[in-house]
Amino acid sequence: MNRDLEYSVRRTDKSPISLVVPVFNERMMLPLFFDRVLPVLATLNRRYEIVLVDDGSEDGSAGYVRSLIAHDPDIRLVKLSRNFGKEAAVTAGLEHARGEAVIVLDADLQDPPEQIPAMIERWQSGAHVVLMQRRSRCGETVFKRWSAHLYYRLLNRTSRTDIPVDTGDFRLMSRKAVDALLTLKERNRYMKGLFAWIGMPTQVIQYDREPRAAGETKWDYPGLVGLALEGLTSFSVSPLRWATMIGLIAASIGGVFGLWIVAKALMLGDATSGYPSLVAIISFLGGIQLVSIGIVGEYVGKTYLEAKQRPVYLTDEVVENPVGARSQIGEKPVEARRVKAV
Repeated sequence: MNRDLEYSVRRTDKSPISLVVPVFNERMMLPLFFDRVLPVLATLNRRYEIVLVDDGSEDGSAGYVRSLIAHDPDIRLVKLSRNFGKEAAVTAGLEHARGEAVIVLDADLQDPPEQIPAMIERWQSGAHVVLMQRRSRCGETVFKRWSAHLYYRLLNRTSRTDIPVDTGDFRLMSRKAVDALLTLKERNRYMKGLFAWIGMPTQVIQYDREPRAAGETKWDYPGLVGLALEGLTSFSVSPLRWATMIGLIAASIGGVFGLWIVAKALMLGDATSGYPSLVAIISFLGGIQLVSIGIVGEYVGKTYLEAKQRPVYLTDEVVENPVGARSQIGEKPVEARRVKAV
């Protein structure tokens, strides 16, 4: 059977779906999360699974999920060996998801699970990707909203890949889209960019982002800056070109300034300016050189990490209820596989 036709045939009213949920120190949020998610999934009248990826939590999140698995065959736990970061956790969840449609949802409930039925409706109408675009961002500071707005526009101006603005990881992907995404084996993973890179028919749903119901965000400003740099350098070489252009401009300014000083001394007999101007010029040029070296180093470092071919993550164990493992959405029972490199 043609592969595209096979994907189309499998998209039915009873096609199973997977919910991928990265978790890092969300023990306080998890009861609230299930209280809201399970009633929504129950209204779908289709098989589903919830794949929770514990990204090295230290607050008992994994233990709480284990206690639920004993009574609910539709919940699975993928426990990573340590904290690898959210990008790796999302990758792990996608690789373990078995549904014909896969939805990525954070455990903090800022992205409302009540949007899931609308996402599935768009998927059944033919979309391979359903993007959830933030119309508003409640609970965030003015600076964070402004910086996020600016960053997404800057990223699209520098990247050849059209990355949708004001979107996070909250989205639905068809099995075809997930399979395509999993063929990308790079180690430096900027998931928003990878989601966009695969293309495929996409529909957008706008929603209002809610504040966290409990707990604290795991993202601080240094982490967000690092993620922004990851996005800029993973999908564009524009920063290297910027460094070249700034260097050319600085060299031109320095040359013109030097000629002006010589001409002034020869024609007017003025003494050459002293140390303050010299120090200012040296500091300016030195700063440009250090920034340029840093930008080049960012790309060299990425090449170095890719060359080592380390796995994106290590799985400590996969825990699931034997009944759920034998259900039609799944395959054979998984007996807590340990230390699997991916």
